[in-house]
Amino acid sequence: MKPVCATHALRILGEMKKLLKVIKMKPTLLVLAAGMGSRYGALKQMDGVGPNNEAILDYSIYDAKRAGFGKVVFVIRKDFAEAFEKVNSSAKFGIPVEYVYQGLECLPKGYTVPEGRVKPWGTGHAVLMAANVIKEPFAVINADDFYGKEAFEVMAKYLVECEGKKGAYSMVAYKLQNTLSDFGTVSRGVCTSNRCNYLQTIVERTSIAKTAEGAAYTDETGEHPLPLDTLVSMNFFGFTPDFLGYLEDGFKTFLDGPAQTNIKAEFYIPLMVNNLINDKKAKLKVLSSDAVWFGVTYKEDKPDVVKKIQNLIDKGVYPKNLW
Repeated sequence: MKPVCATHALRILGEMKKLLKVIKMKPTLLVLAAGMGSRYGALKQMDGVGPNNEAILDYSIYDAKRAGFGKVVFVIRKDFAEAFEKVNSSAKFGIPVEYVYQGLECLPKGYTVPEGRVKPWGTGHAVLMAANVIKEPFAVINADDFYGKEAFEVMAKYLVECEGKKGAYSMVAYKLQNTLSDFGTVSRGVCTSNRCNYLQTIVERTSIAKTAEGAAYTDETGEHPLPLDTLVSMNFFGFTPDFLGYLEDGFKTFLDGPAQTNIKAEFYIPLMVNNLINDKKAKLKVLSSDAVWFGVTYKEDKPDVVKKIQNLIDKGVYPKNLW
């Protein structure tokens, strides 16, 4: 038997250590479930759409678990925490579950809620609530959006590769035409990317609607057309843990600025992402997949979602009984 030189042996040992580290590391799924459901008229994050009253988030967690995510963290409000935690537990999902709480009063030391403020602080603030319980690469999703199993697969793979890195972010984008509602306006992050599929800009548009020509968003300057194949964010992001530190600083800047003059201003994830990209502190990879998005912005959207879920069950993508 030919002896193995010490240098070669050390190289093999180093590769084994890297492999074991990758095997050990599992990303976390952060589920934003503190929404008010004002346009839906109910707590849509808990509304059943499956044959056994499964909510959309049940299918997301099922997909995340089989894709390799190792923990779920829910961002919820304290006013429905007891009911939510009763039906969304570690025992049910078979993986560790933690809860963190978002509220207007959850502010950095020295800050107070402005007089007249009733609107939540936004998605960036929601993610910040999990800063003390996430130490590994993580994905962020909305509780009431269906992202598709392929989306979780490509995200999990990318996050595992990002272990130990900083500023290595990602997102799954969808075509605008597949994310609109027939029953009113929607909010979407409108994206542009370069040839290498790295995000260049993402701008939150809060009033996008179908038009005779396709789609358009409305802002303070009027109505602006949007091509139906425009890539948009549905809040399916992937981050390395350093993002949470940037969020903390960014939220303070937001509180000292826009929040002082507009009691309805929100601290969105895209705002922070844009700033970090522009400052060359991070790069965000736009991941591609064959996943199909659907969701419930309005109560009238629900029958279509129920039908689509049943179609996926009939095709064998999901079992009739998830849990």
